[in-house]
Amino acid sequence: MVSKVTDDDFLFLAEDDSVYTPAPQVTGEWHLLIVDDDEEIHTVTRLALSDLLVQGRKLVFHHAYSGRAAIEFLKKNPHIAVILLDVVMESDDAGLLVVQQIREQLGMDEVRIVLRTGQPGYAPEESVIKEYDINDYKTKTELTRSKLVTSIISSIRSYQQIRTINQNRLGLQKIINAGANLLEQHSLHEFSEGVVTQISSLIGLHAEGVLCAQIEDDGSASENVYVLGAAGHYAPYIKCKLERLGNERIIQQILHCLAEKRHIFTAFDTVLYLGNAEHCAAVYIETNRPIEDFDRQLIEVFLSNISIGYENVTLFQQLKHAAYIDPLTKTPNRNEYTQLLQETRRLAPENTVAVLIDIAHFSDVNDGLGQEVGNELLVSVTRRLVATFGEVAQIARIGADVFGLIGPEADLTPQRLNAVFAEPFLASEHSLQINATFGFCRLTDSVRQGLGILKQVYIALNRAKKSLAQNYEYYHAELEDQMAERLALLRRLRQDFSQDKLALWYQPQISLSDNKVIGMEALLRWPDGQGGYISPAVFIPLAEYSGLIVEIGDWVIRQACQQIRYLAEQGLEPLRIAVNVSMPQFRSPYFVKSVIEAVQASQIDPQLLELEITESVVMDEPKIVIEALNQLKTYGIKVAIDDFGIGFSSLSYLQQLPLDRIKVDRAFVRDFAKPNGAVIAETIVSLGKRLGLSTIAEGIETPEQAAAVKAMGCDEVQGFMYAKPMPTPDLLAFIRNWQP
Repeated sequence: MVSKVTDDDFLFLAEDDSVYTPAPQVTGEWHLLIVDDDEEIHTVTRLALSDLLVQGRKLVFHHAYSGRAAIEFLKKNPHIAVILLDVVMESDDAGLLVVQQIREQLGMDEVRIVLRTGQPGYAPEESVIKEYDINDYKTKTELTRSKLVTSIISSIRSYQQIRTINQNRLGLQKIINAGANLLEQHSLHEFSEGVVTQISSLIGLHAEGVLCAQIEDDGSASENVYVLGAAGHYAPYIKCKLERLGNERIIQQILHCLAEKRHIFTAFDTVLYLGNAEHCAAVYIETNRPIEDFDRQLIEVFLSNISIGYENVTLFQQLKHAAYIDPLTKTPNRNEYTQLLQETRRLAPENTVAVLIDIAHFSDVNDGLGQEVGNELLVSVTRRLVATFGEVAQIARIGADVFGLIGPEADLTPQRLNAVFAEPFLASEHSLQINATFGFCRLTDSVRQGLGILKQVYIALNRAKKSLAQNYEYYHAELEDQMAERLALLRRLRQDFSQDKLALWYQPQISLSDNKVIGMEALLRWPDGQGGYISPAVFIPLAEYSGLIVEIGDWVIRQACQQIRYLAEQGLEPLRIAVNVSMPQFRSPYFVKSVIEAVQASQIDPQLLELEITESVVMDEPKIVIEALNQLKTYGIKVAIDDFGIGFSSLSYLQQLPLDRIKVDRAFVRDFAKPNGAVIAETIVSLGKRLGLSTIAEGIETPEQAAAVKAMGCDEVQGFMYAKPMPTPDLLAFIRNWQP
């Protein structure tokens, strides 16, 4: 074999004298791998290049003495800029095999390779150099120090250019991926944490840092600086004020960045400015080393790409706050309460209840004292609820005068809730005593969806509002079954009414003075489809509750007017028809007009139509009722009061009503057999006479009852003794066959 080194001094050949220059400042390192099986080559190469600086960076030498050792080293140390590789080592083509493995197996396309050989006969083919991207090929005899330095400098420049291109490509892909990922995050805290993580990833660091901003919990700008997102050991401080970090350097660096609105780069950390004048934030990254220029450029591109996303997410947070927080009480609203119900039901339903609190007659406060006082009352209620239950329960305002709570059943009890409302509330200069109604639902007894739970609590609340015994109710499945049955019945009522399946029956009314039929009461009948009828006591309250009674009532009045005309066309003497009217009909602004139009359309005498109102209707909203009846009375329509004496009678209202007739309720007629059972009926008949009103007793079933009311001076009667309610054909036959 020929010696590999034919000129031991090839690295030390004379070169031009160099002029002395001051030592430049070292700013980094280039890593160089020498692969050769000759120890002396390692030594002389290191000596020749030891004082070389390339772009202000020194060379760091690594050594491998075989092709196999070189590959193992590169697997663990991929950041090598240049490899000086001997061709002939353990085999004649060992160096070429190393090149092949570096490019194909290790996939290292950035590292630059300079082949060296002491045996020119083993030079690689030109195709091999091109195929495996070999930077240079030199024989050791021609490689003087000057040529070696030139080869190293050109190789490092090539390495840097290729690495920059690759990093730009990878960095751009990271930016695109990071931006797409972050823009999907609607939560401000999730977005902020993602920014810290993605910036750390861009520059190859483990995520340790925080993102802070001058922002309040509601998304508005503030002098307070909050930790919006964090990664690493700073993660526990998310949503806390900056001071909670307890690290004076981080605090000062962040405040400095926000104040000057610029990036700050130091040898220990990096603080990045994000946003604009309205939505600004500072990202603190713990680097523990200077950030290279390339990484700075990459970060700046990323921030410019993501700053719009930060502004959008901040705006989204403000919208979310408006969508989920009640602006008056600063507590969760209905939307957020519904989500809290669902989350609590999923995570910890045991021994937990949902509660709805309805403030009674809150509208009276707004109407009587003004909306500002009403708002102050709501805030006062909120404060007391928070003071009492804030540590154990979630508190929300889910309606104008409805509050919601979620918490332990042991704490949220009817007794403790009633205690909250036992003392007056301060609102402006007023001290207001208010009452409340409560609906409860144990989450273990509820459905899983938030809206479903809310519905169940409302079922209990509505049941409590109708109860006279207590001001609270717990939900149980039977309540919902009953509600479902009511709704099904209501849907069927709407459908049957639209299909004209409802009918009017009539119960004749008899004059006690001459025993003649002088009129009748119109009674609504709803066939059940099986030959029977659904009781009015069941479906009339449903119709009133749903508002359907307004349409049905209007239809009844029109049918009654047409019946009056029909009976007259049959040659009968004029007969009046009495029709019951409910409170929802009086509330309709078109009620008076529709009654008059029905009379006019049928071309009947208005005095033959009589409207019956109950005492409870009058007591509900007397002003509306009295005003409407006065207009109808002026037109000539008769008015009777039904069930008089059953409710809490008000004689003052009785004097104001434009009445024509008082009906003695069947309940008093049934009491005739009891001791002093006829006293109330006698009193009502006497009162009617004194007021100049006709009197009619209903529910007459025996001759004794008829004789008793006649002796009292009652004018008219109706009841099963004379006739049951009947359809029009039977009524017509009854009247014609009736013998006075």
